[in-house]
Amino acid sequence: MSEWLNQAITQAQGVSDWLSPKRDLALSALADIRWPTRKTEAWKYTSLRPVEKFSKEAPAAFTSTSTLTQIQGFECLDLVFENGQFVTNLAELTLPEGLSIQLASQADASKQADVLAKFSSIKPERHVFGLLNDALVQDVLVIEVADNVCVAPAIRMTSILGLAAQAHTRVLVVLGEHAKLTVSEHYEGNEESLNTGFVEYEIGADARLEHYRFALQTGKAVSLGGSHFQLAERADLNSTLVGFGSDLSRVDVDMVHAGENAFAKMNAFYLLNGKELFDLHATVEHAVPHGTTEENIRIIAADQAKAVFNGRIHIHRDAQKTLAELNNRNLLMSNKAEINTKPELEIYADDVRCAHGATVAEIDKKALYYMQSRGISRAKAQVMLNFGFINELIDQMPNQELAEWLRPQMREKFSQMEVK
Repeated sequence: MSEWLNQAITQAQGVSDWLSPKRDLALSALADIRWPTRKTEAWKYTSLRPVEKFSKEAPAAFTSTSTLTQIQGFECLDLVFENGQFVTNLAELTLPEGLSIQLASQADASKQADVLAKFSSIKPERHVFGLLNDALVQDVLVIEVADNVCVAPAIRMTSILGLAAQAHTRVLVVLGEHAKLTVSEHYEGNEESLNTGFVEYEIGADARLEHYRFALQTGKAVSLGGSHFQLAERADLNSTLVGFGSDLSRVDVDMVHAGENAFAKMNAFYLLNGKELFDLHATVEHAVPHGTTEENIRIIAADQAKAVFNGRIHIHRDAQKTLAELNNRNLLMSNKAEINTKPELEIYADDVRCAHGATVAEIDKKALYYMQSRGISRAKAQVMLNFGFINELIDQMPNQELAEWLRPQMREKFSQMEVK
C-alpha cells in the first residue's frame, strides 16, 4: 500500500461529524482496494509516482498567489475554493429566486440527512480517489435549482491551489424538473500540489444542464478528480471538458441514463507538451431505453507528453432503442509523444445503434511546408493547423463568452508545441 494512502487513511480515521457514516463506508471500501499499479487496467498507462513523491517531498508551508480570472461578458456567480477551503461569503451573494447555495455543515439535520442520502450515489465506488475524497472531504457545497426555474447567471466554481496544498473538495448539484442551469468548473495552479475535486450532478426530468470543466492545472500539480452525472427522463446534458497536462492530471467522467429519452453530449479536448500527462476516463451507462449519447474527444500531444483516453459505453439489457456514438481523433506532433486510446462498447440490448472509432495521425508535413512557402512562419503555421484540429469543438461550445476566453489560451498553448 502507498505511503501517501496510509497517511490519508490515518488522517481520516477518528474524525467524527455529520459525514461520518459516508466516511466510514469509504474507509471500509479502501481497506479492500489495492493501490493502483501499471498492472491495474484503469491505471495501465498512468503512473501514480507523483502522488507518492508528493507526500515525501512537498514543502511544509504553502501560499496561493493565483487570482480569479475575469471573463469578459460572462455573467456568473463565483464560488471559490482556495487550497481546498471554501472562501466565498454566501451571505454576500444575491441569488435568483429558486436557486439555493449552502454548505451542508451549516444546514439543519434534516437537510444534512438529504445530502447524505445523495452523497456518492452518482459517483461510482470504483474510483479509488473518489473514495479517498469521500474519506477526506470536510464539507459539501450544495447547489439546488427548484422545479421550473431557469437560472440566468452561470455558476462558476474555481479551485485555486498553491504550493504544497492538498485539497479535497466536494460539490452536489441538484436540478429540479424543467430546471435550467450552467455550471463551469475551473481548476487552476501550477505549483506542486495535490487535488481531488469531485462534483455530482442530479439532473431532474426535462431539466437542462450546460456544463464545463476546465482542468487547467499545469507544472507540478497533481489533479485527480471527476464530474459525475445522473439523467432523469428527457434530461439534457451538454458538457465540455478542456485539459492541460501536468505531472499527473486525471479526470473521471460518468454519465448515467437513469430515465428514458435522456440526451447527453460531451466534447473534450486536451493539449499536452513537454513531459505533461493527462488521463481521461469516460463511462456512459445506458440503463433504460431511448437514450442518446454523443462523445467527441480530440487530443494533441507534443514533445514527450503522454495522453490517455478510455471511453466506455455500456448498453444494459433493457436499454433498447439506444443511440450512442463515440469518436476519438488524436494528433501526434513528436516521435516521442505518446497517445493511448481505448474506446469500448459493451452491448447487451439487440435494438440499438452504436458506433465508436479512434484515429491517431501526425501533423501534415506537406501542409506545414505549403504554408511556409506562402510566407507564413513555421510557428504560426503550426498554430493554424493545430487550431483547425480542435476549433470545431470550440465552436460547439454553447457559451460564446467562454469560447472567446478560451481561444487565446489555445493559441498560446499551441505556440509552445513544436513539431519534432
